[in-house]
Amino acid sequence: METSERPTFETEAGEEIYRYVERHGTAARHRVRTVTSLSPETFQDALEGLKERGYLEDDGGTLRIALDVGSVEAYSNDGLEYVVRPARQSDFEGLIDTIRDVTAEDTYIVAESIAEQLLYEDAVNRHNTAESRVFLVATVEGDVVGWAHLDLPQLDKLKSTAQLTVGVQETFQGRGIGSRLVDRALEWAEANGYRKVYNSVPTTNDEALDFLENRGWETEGIRKDHYTIGDRYVDEVMLAYTF
Repeated sequence: METSERPTFETEAGEEIYRYVERHGTAARHRVRTVTSLSPETFQDALEGLKERGYLEDDGGTLRIALDVGSVEAYSNDGLEYVVRPARQSDFEGLIDTIRDVTAEDTYIVAESIAEQLLYEDAVNRHNTAESRVFLVATVEGDVVGWAHLDLPQLDKLKSTAQLTVGVQETFQGRGIGSRLVDRALEWAEANGYRKVYNSVPTTNDEALDFLENRGWETEGIRKDHYTIGDRYVDEVMLAYTF
């Protein structure tokens, strides 16, 4: 299922199943059937309908939201082998650790808020009528070392724009991983009909500003004294990449 597609449901049973799985990221098939209190026949018919429409995947009894966020691609740079791929629910802890690693070194308030949202909701990807979010991750020997996150509003008046965050653990910076993640995220956004992607960082984060500006991002606005960092008020720079 494309994340630009809003989920619609043929039956109340199908909607109930989808909502439960979407809210929890992944869910055991037998657990969903128990919680929804549907008869075995109704549950089976509704689940098959969701799978046929590309809304859910059943991986050996584990149900998850089926989102098409691209392929798994391997890269090499200066002897470092890494993979960029769509994030899975099993990446949850690695994502949190990586975001915290990046935000501990640099001031990146939007990314900090995403980590808190992940912890609160306990789900990596979301897709419902109000909001969608997807993650790409970079992994080294299976461990998450970087991410790109796209926040995708589902309101009609906002559906052509997305918000991006991206980060790479300090140990693995300077190897092209951040550029690969940004490129993959932008390619996906353009292919799915988005016309503009935003990223907002404090004006004190010189490295992030330089990284984005060197890749064609332009400053669209500055919000004065938007952040409180320590005992200082700091401006926010709002950058955009337009297709």
